[in-house]
Amino acid sequence: MQGLYAITDSNLILDSILIQSVEQAIIGGAKIIQYRNKKQIQYIKQAIILKKLCQQYQIPLIINDDIQLAKQIKADGVHLGKNDLKLSQARNILGNKAIIGISCYNRISLAEQAIADGATYVAFGSFFNSSTKPQATLCEIDILRQARKNFSCPIVAIGGITPTNGSSLINAGADCLAVINGIFGQKDITIATQKYSQLFCNA
Repeated sequence: MQGLYAITDSNLILDSILIQSVEQAIIGGAKIIQYRNKKQIQYIKQAIILKKLCQQYQIPLIINDDIQLAKQIKADGVHLGKNDLKLSQARNILGNKAIIGISCYNRISLAEQAIADGATYVAFGSFFNSSTKPQATLCEIDILRQARKNFSCPIVAIGGITPTNGSSLINAGADCLAVINGIFGQKDITIATQKYSQLFCNA
């Protein structure tokens, strides 16, 4: 896992243009797509179409929170937060090949436990103020450096990341930059995505 990790948001993207918007992000260079739909409107239908789209471009589709949906549509994996089912339960349901990512916020200890339990990747953040989650706990960039030193699994950085500040996170050890508003809140999604993708070329 390496590159731009694009996360959909039902508050930013109209249902009628979700698939089109995600394809624009993929064309712009997104390497991973996470389907995040807290409204759960047209939930299964959208997920099935997104799975086909990601298969077409040969990139993984991760489902936010919902292990059963991930299993139902045969998604590549799931991302779990602190209030979701345990990683071990997700692994039992989805199998050994599934990608399972864990939000570790600003705590190395959570990442250590997640990796011990078999997480595919760990995610830290919010590194900057986030318009998507304004109340999110901030994470110091030194946490990212410490994680890179201690862990060999992929590390994802999230939270208020822009094409301007993203390089600092890659240089500190992030394999992936997870972005929501910086992609799907922009008028031209493809161009916005390309700006992030370029950061990995320059790293």
